[in-house]
Amino acid sequence: MTATVPAGLLTLARETALAAAGLARRRRDEGVSVAATKSSAEDIVTPADRETEALIRGLLAEARPNDGFYGEESEATAGSSGLTWVVDPIDGTVNYLYGIPAYAVSIAVVEGDPDPDTWTALAGAVVNPATGEAFTALAGAGAYLADRRLQANTGVPLALALLGTGFSYSASRRVDEATIVRALIGRVRDIRRMGSAALDLCGVAAGRLDLYYERGLNPWDHAAGALIAREAGARVGGLGGDPEGRGLLIAGAPDVYDAFEPLLAEIFAGRPAEADD
Repeated sequence: MTATVPAGLLTLARETALAAAGLARRRRDEGVSVAATKSSAEDIVTPADRETEALIRGLLAEARPNDGFYGEESEATAGSSGLTWVVDPIDGTVNYLYGIPAYAVSIAVVEGDPDPDTWTALAGAVVNPATGEAFTALAGAGAYLADRRLQANTGVPLALALLGTGFSYSASRRVDEATIVRALIGRVRDIRRMGSAALDLCGVAAGRLDLYYERGLNPWDHAAGALIAREAGARVGGLGGDPEGRGLLIAGAPDVYDAFEPLLAEIFAGRPAEADD
C-alpha cells in the first residue's frame, strides 16, 4: 500500500455503512426478534444482524472482489489484495432489540491480517442508524462527523474526565467489572455505559467522552472506531505500550490517557487477564 491511502476506500466504507444503516433502521421500525444466542443468553443475534452483514458483504464483494472479509455474523474469507474489511453489522444489538438509539454499523478496511496486533487500519465508517450520524476517518487525513473535523478533548484533569466503558455478556465477568467501576467512580467526573464500543470510540473522537476503556472486545467491535479516535488525536492502546485488543482497549487524548493508564493498571493488578470464550 502506498503512503497515501486511496480515498475510494473511505467512500466505499461510508456508502456501504449508510446503506446498511438504512436497512437496519427499517428492520428496527418493523420490529425486532431474537434469532439465536452466542456466548450467553444475553449475547443475542437478530435476523437484522445477519441480513445487514449479508448486504455489506455483497456490496463490498461487488466493488472489491479481491479483498478479504472478517465480520461478526458470517465466515471469514481471505482475499488476494492484502486488504480485509472488518465489519460489525449492528454494534449494540441489545440496544437495537430494545429500541435504545445507541447502536451502529461499523466498517473498516485494514492492511495485513485482521489482527489488531499487526494490522494497519486504512479507512473506517461508523453510522448510527437511529440518529443518522456518520463518523468517518481516512488514515492520515483526520476524522469527521459529516463535514465537521473531530478533535479529542485535551487538557482535561483526570478528576474531571467523563469516562465510558462497557460490560461483558458474562454475568460473572460483569460482577468483576462492577468492582472496577466502583474503584474508578470516585476518581473521575462520572462514568457512562452506553452499550456500543464503536459509538464510544466515536464519542472520544467527538469530545463527548474524555476517556473510554473496555476489556473483551473483538476486532470488529473497534476496528473502525479506533481509527476514528486516533485520527481525531486520541491515543488508543492497552497498558504499558501494548496495542489495543481483547485484553484491554483504552482511548483518550494522550495527556488524559497518560493520567488514566497508571490508575487503571493499579486497579487491574492481580486480576486475571480477559479469557477467550
